[in-house]
Amino acid sequence: MENQPASHPLAAVSSPDHNAERLAALKQLFPDLFTNEGRLNVDELKKVVDPKLVSETERYDFRWYGKTASKREAFTPSRAALVYDEDRSWKPEKAGGNMIIEGENLEVLKLLTSAYRDRVKLIYIDPPYNTGKDFVYSDRFAEGQKPYWEQTGVTEDGVKVDTNTDSDGRFHSNWLSMMHSRLLVARYLLKPDGVIFVSIDDREVSNLRRLMDDVFGEENFVANLVWQKRYVSNVTAQFVSDMHDHILVFARNVEAFSINKLERTEEQLADYKNPDEDERGVWRAQDLSASKPYKAGMFEITTPAGLKVNPPPGRYWRCNRAQYDEWVSENRIWFGVKGDARPMLKAFLSEVIGGITPNTWWSHEFAGHNKEATLENKELFDGFSPFDTPKPVKLITRMLELVGKPGDLVLDFFGGSGTTAQAVIELNKADGGNRQFILVQLPELTAADSPTHKAGFKKISDITIERAKRVIARIQKEAEGLLPNDAQRQFADGLGFKVFKLAKSHFPRVEFAPIPDKTEVENIELLKQYIRDKEATFHIQWERETVLDEVLLKNGFMLDYTLTPHPEFTKNEVFFAKDAHKESLICLDATIAPETVDHFKKHPDPFFICLELALDTTKKWNLKHHLGDKLKAF
Repeated sequence: MENQPASHPLAAVSSPDHNAERLAALKQLFPDLFTNEGRLNVDELKKVVDPKLVSETERYDFRWYGKTASKREAFTPSRAALVYDEDRSWKPEKAGGNMIIEGENLEVLKLLTSAYRDRVKLIYIDPPYNTGKDFVYSDRFAEGQKPYWEQTGVTEDGVKVDTNTDSDGRFHSNWLSMMHSRLLVARYLLKPDGVIFVSIDDREVSNLRRLMDDVFGEENFVANLVWQKRYVSNVTAQFVSDMHDHILVFARNVEAFSINKLERTEEQLADYKNPDEDERGVWRAQDLSASKPYKAGMFEITTPAGLKVNPPPGRYWRCNRAQYDEWVSENRIWFGVKGDARPMLKAFLSEVIGGITPNTWWSHEFAGHNKEATLENKELFDGFSPFDTPKPVKLITRMLELVGKPGDLVLDFFGGSGTTAQAVIELNKADGGNRQFILVQLPELTAADSPTHKAGFKKISDITIERAKRVIARIQKEAEGLLPNDAQRQFADGLGFKVFKLAKSHFPRVEFAPIPDKTEVENIELLKQYIRDKEATFHIQWERETVLDEVLLKNGFMLDYTLTPHPEFTKNEVFFAKDAHKESLICLDATIAPETVDHFKKHPDPFFICLELALDTTKKWNLKHHLGDKLKAF
């Protein structure tokens, strides 16, 4: 024992793990017998011994541990609420549909589906990359359970998140389950012609592609954009410097989807010339041959200088003789300045529809890079960047320019530093658009000893909100001194956003449990008393404006609804609620007066939302008789 190394006091006590050695040797020889996560697949081993030992129906499928549970979690309804945070909002009266929501994003997405289903044109997310150090979101939100509320600041200031280390046998499965449930819900928010962009690195791009094929359908795949995120090699890379990231693009329905062409760069335009001074303008030479077999494309061409030319070996002219003669007559074939070069087809820039959309974003001017993103943050935050991995504004601006139009709704449910909000605001400033943004960010605690925490940003969501404020403040400062009717002054004066927080529902939850040593009659009486107590305290616990947000959102109203008092009701306080897509009357009084019920006998057209406890049996029957399904009592 004396010679045992001090750093490993038990090293000589345990014998070697020969079983682990044998498994490691087996994996080295036969990696196909192991799962992606390093576990021995016993069924695959049985097939080696005797295929009859395993009975299965082989099919192309993408499975992982936890997939069924993540799907079930996605479609479990939410009973939570979004609560307006006036103190952290910025000029809320000018917000329009602009929102930043602090909360666990899966639960927030569920809440948004009531009103925002089929409303979002573009989703961009930059989820946590599965590096073994970053976190995965923990789906522990449940009504009436303490863990989430303790983590999200209801009883503690902040949120804990789960790590996902390489040593975890479900390393990929954990990350896939986290992404799966959120993408399933997010898909419902996209418009029929909507699109989602997802940033990812090399480590999970193949799994993410298969996951998105599964959620959106592989037929709706649009592109795998390759974006150069850095222009200096990563000296810490083990083998090859990771200079780029991927951005997977999927349409909700590719048949309805369209993409805007981008303007050609100077470099691309340099390919077009006009050496023969053709009156149709500049052109570039295209190969007249093609690899696709085409029997009619096998003929000899004689150049103006007398040179005999046939297609290169294994290739064919892309036209038949008649088409070729027509192109010659139209001066569309180029044989070089002296007429002795191989024939080329002239492609005129004036005949190209729009611009082009490359799938490699490999230029700082085109889509920015990480260093630029850090500098943007430093410019806003007085010389220091409070967020480690921001994306550049230019990257997201490119996405916005590629799809959609100025009035679109943009969603980012991994809000991070808030780049998406800045991109939307600045593009609106540039083109006069009125795009709106919704950002969702978990209230994850920043490290207590970090400069970010010491600067006052206790949670990541604090950074998200503050960045949007500073972008707007900068634009408004730049507009100072301009005339009130100046377009930029009016734009600056019209900027704002609202902040909401994920919170418990305002409505009583049934948490009654029968007492075992009581009789059934006694327990029924206790239950009735429990309900009476809950109803009695219900109105004491709420503020009307806060409850209105929850009620109207869950009844399909977007959170930028307008609310006006209805003058025809004198016995109850009734409001007219309206958003861009629907309208309804709503009353949250504890009792609905007979006169209010009588109103709907004469006016049975509008929807009416009210409290279930505000109606006795007669009033409810009468309202149901006159309004039918337009009565929403909760």
